[in-house]
Amino acid sequence: MAIVKSKLLKKIFENYPNFPKKNLEKFFNIILEEIKYSLKKGDRVELRGFGMWSTHVQKARVSRNPKTGEKVNTPEKKTIHFKMAKELFQKINNKND
Repeated sequence: MAIVKSKLLKKIFENYPNFPKKNLEKFFNIILEEIKYSLKKGDRVELRGFGMWSTHVQKARVSRNPKTGEKVNTPEKKTIHFKMAKELFQKINNKND
């Protein structure tokens, strides 16, 4: 099951009932926008204990349409790379090292 933004916000609201929902949602949106802005600039984003996002450049190349076999020029583009933190890896894999 994937977690969606609305379910994540609901969990935050449950854990912090003293804060107004409107403020928590605004705070959450600010965090997401700052992550997007930093990645767009080419900066690396790191949340200690969770993971790191960075952008990689995928070079322009000549690819092939698998259905027709026709050659297609694919332009250069940026992709997002995520590397999880060691703590998150251990938690996911139930390792208590």
